[in-house]
Amino acid sequence: MEFEHLLHGGDYNPEQWLDCPEVLREDVELMKGAHVNCVTLGVFSWAVLEPSEGEYRLEWLEEIIDTLYENGISTVLATPTGAMPHWLTTRYHETMQVRGDGGRNLPGRRHNFCYTSVKMREKARQMDGKLAQMAAKHPGIRMWHISNEMGGNFSDSACHCEQCQQAFRQWLKEKYGTLQELNRAWWTVFWSHVYTDWNQIHSPVPHGECLLHGLNLDWHRFVTHQMTDFLKWEIASVREYSTLPVTTNFMFFFHPLDYFKMQKELDVISWDSYPAWHKRKDEVPVAVKTAAFHSMMRSMKKAPFMLMESVPSAVNWRGNNPLKRPGMHMLSSMQAVAHGSNTVQYFQWRKGRGAFEKFHGAVLDHKNGADTRTFRDVTGVGERLGRLDALIRRSCNRPSVAMVFDWENWWALGDATGPRQDLDYQKTFLRHYRAFWEAGIDVDIIDMDGEMDGYALVAAPLNYMYKKGYAEKVERYVDGGGMYVTTCWSGIVGESDLCFTGEHPLRKVLGIRQEEIDAPSEEFKNHVVYGGCVYPTGGLCEVVHAETAQVLGCYGEDFYRGMPAVTENRYGKGTACYLAAEFGQTFLNVFYGECLNRVGIENPLRAKLPYGVTVSERKGETDLLFVQNYKEETVEAVCTGEYAEADTGKEWQGKIVLEPFECKVLVRKESNHNGTDGKERVAK
Repeated sequence: MEFEHLLHGGDYNPEQWLDCPEVLREDVELMKGAHVNCVTLGVFSWAVLEPSEGEYRLEWLEEIIDTLYENGISTVLATPTGAMPHWLTTRYHETMQVRGDGGRNLPGRRHNFCYTSVKMREKARQMDGKLAQMAAKHPGIRMWHISNEMGGNFSDSACHCEQCQQAFRQWLKEKYGTLQELNRAWWTVFWSHVYTDWNQIHSPVPHGECLLHGLNLDWHRFVTHQMTDFLKWEIASVREYSTLPVTTNFMFFFHPLDYFKMQKELDVISWDSYPAWHKRKDEVPVAVKTAAFHSMMRSMKKAPFMLMESVPSAVNWRGNNPLKRPGMHMLSSMQAVAHGSNTVQYFQWRKGRGAFEKFHGAVLDHKNGADTRTFRDVTGVGERLGRLDALIRRSCNRPSVAMVFDWENWWALGDATGPRQDLDYQKTFLRHYRAFWEAGIDVDIIDMDGEMDGYALVAAPLNYMYKKGYAEKVERYVDGGGMYVTTCWSGIVGESDLCFTGEHPLRKVLGIRQEEIDAPSEEFKNHVVYGGCVYPTGGLCEVVHAETAQVLGCYGEDFYRGMPAVTENRYGKGTACYLAAEFGQTFLNVFYGECLNRVGIENPLRAKLPYGVTVSERKGETDLLFVQNYKEETVEAVCTGEYAEADTGKEWQGKIVLEPFECKVLVRKESNHNGTDGKERVAK
């Protein structure tokens, strides 16, 4: 998708105010004042768009789109399937989800629909088609927002009804062909649970079969497949009349759905970002988590993405909901842009008066109109995006480092009943990602199906499961000159969650032989001697033997004292490193810092950054450096070269001073891609 401008706006729910025309008139004027140029309409509007079956009322929506367009505000039009009207659930009970315990949900909440239901698909197609016919003739509509946070609401995110059971069995037939092959892949001879008829297979549930790891893994895959199929159904419904680009809004590390699979159906990636700022004084852990998911969203298409939702003040659904401190709204908004977003959008424009989200943050509060700190903060972001528009929108991050995060690995690892019951793939991944973030190095995030070519360094922590062909891909990558880093408890099972036998799939590439893995308790914690320093290990210590690998660090305690804990192996033109133990942040920062030096990668400021400061670079006709300070105090970053602030023209040389929670957007003065002075391209 080509972004004509950076988008600033968010969810607008005028259906809640149709009986208050003065409010709707005020909204348009205040949107212009806040430099809003795009809003999302229709997300939860089904009951107003179709108040009874077959009775469509789209006139109010078209009138609002007209008014917005006349005032320079475009529309992202949503399909309203995120929440179902009561007439639908009353007449067609089969459209509602069945829980794992076999009971059907009552009407209400969101995403309470069966994504396999023929009737649900029929009604969604009719509703979406009516919207698409209207959209086809309207120049004010920019793109489609399909449903909303698909799968989110109920904890299971899956439907266990008989329609879904039959669809699951058919999916398995297509995957395995025969029951014999399925039984082999799932190791059903365990506990004598061999299937002799396809109809014996049921989704994993607590009061039934849930200890066959192959079944559990395939059910996760099926849920993603079926939800993606519903997404495709909705896209086809609007595409019958409209050629506008499509998106759907993802959520932060949402465990039930494999976003790498779902993203293939979309023209542009978008997600809803709600970081827990100010939970603690140290904002770095939250900044790292948020940066990682921004990076993942960009990496899926290697293109700019959309920050579809964020909060301009405070959410309403955590245990405590602090307001954003001065500066944080601008910083968190620019963080998204720094990692590749071409939009800053909010939930929501105006707070509703009732129901669950009446106290959720919005641009407009229940009182005071534009005379609020939040409104002024939002206006400041809109003004800044306007100044930087021409420089930013055709640029994107182009990292030389990639990390592997794979949903199927996440699911499989969570099922493993050893060596520890509290292995946390997401937390481990984020510790490794944080080492690059603190060094100011942009990272692409790929799954095991992603391409490694073009990256100088690829890290794959806790890569427990190897998909078919993954080991061969890594071997080609290292042989061709890449540096590959992986860790203990990697390469243990294949894609049906059966353990590898004989040897590790990457034994020759890594140059080691795995023997056993220890999960020591607190009183038996170990340490590793590396580079002349001592580093404590975490809860995993793998016993490995160096074959062709060089030993860089050894254990310091216990019966495996002196055995390899950190190794590197030359293979072909490249290098493969293995971390046999879990490590803390200090070690990972040192280790990856040395890896980056060896492959010749440094942050774009060519500086050692103070704690709490990072930098991201968007490359384009003019390269832009986003220097971000996540400390609530003024800091100074010593740097090499001369820079000018892209939106103010202020120049810096040798050092950059950052105010509390500030993000500076810098242009190098010495040169840019066209060989001209960077200062000429500073936005005024």
